[in-house]
Amino acid sequence: MHPTPAAAAVTGEHDDDELAACVVVVDFWANRFGMRARIALHVLQVGFGFVEEDLRIRERSDLVLRMNPVHRSVPILIHRGRPICGSINILQYIDEVWAKRVGTRLLPPDPLKRASARFWADFVDHEVFSTQTRFLKSKGEEKEMAKAELLDQLRRLEGVLGDRSFFSGDEFGFLDIVLIPFSSMFHGYKQHMVGLI
Repeated sequence: MHPTPAAAAVTGEHDDDELAACVVVVDFWANRFGMRARIALHVLQVGFGFVEEDLRIRERSDLVLRMNPVHRSVPILIHRGRPICGSINILQYIDEVWAKRVGTRLLPPDPLKRASARFWADFVDHEVFSTQTRFLKSKGEEKEMAKAELLDQLRRLEGVLGDRSFFSGDEFGFLDIVLIPFSSMFHGYKQHMVGLI
């Protein structure tokens, strides 16, 4: 995959002025956490470049090691030559920097609703994701326990959604973006739950 012009600036193929003006996502195409950044940028109509980091290879690229030396992981959003790491942190940054420009907020303006959205995002990342991983990798009794836990967690999220179209109410927003990449796993859940439900 060839880097886009903005991505080429990050990888050293353009000068510093071009780098300062560009927005680049460094990620693996199938990374559900990185999909969040790309979805948010599209929703807010922000043009960006993409640099592929192959997560099937154990070693990380020099770009990832330079931009995220602490965790050495993707996704990474690079804006004006500076890295923003961690998918939730990236979403909040995108909202703070670009939402006013298009008049669409990812996070609700009300502080209590923002806190609630961040709480449920943390629930998805730390509870649902780890339970999902355990469910897909385990067997026997452990798989059944993980299945019950995962179904309970998904029911909780469904309760938060209620009868609304989106978690934020009438508009697609932060928590929708957090959760939507995980919907790609729903077919996998079905396959693994055959005979368990």
